[in-house]
Amino acid sequence: MNKKRPVNLDLRTIKQPLPAITSILHRATGVVLFFGTLFMTYALGMSLESEAGFNETITMFEEGFFARLITWGLVSALLYHLLAGVKHLIMDAGHLEELESGTMAAKATLIAGAVAILLAGVWVW
Repeated sequence: MNKKRPVNLDLRTIKQPLPAITSILHRATGVVLFFGTLFMTYALGMSLESEAGFNETITMFEEGFFARLITWGLVSALLYHLLAGVKHLIMDAGHLEELESGTMAAKATLIAGAVAILLAGVWVW
């Protein structure tokens, strides 16, 4: 093994290309969706317990800031994850694999994701 090889383990100083950033965000939104299902499962269970539980769940989502924030976060994560997943499927089919087209697809994914997140915010709030 070459002992003179530079080793940089500080992730803050490594410059990632744009397609790598979109891929990392795709994985991160998958984790957010996984843990967000815990909150949504709790809300579903509470709404199915009784009529009072259902009314409490409706009130929580209509008036609760925290519940709306979580809902917006989950819808935003779902929309970005969907868009990035479609990009990954297109890349798996053999398209957009070159550096220039991959960067263009990453930019398009980020722009479409930002628009979708803003629209989700308008819808939730």
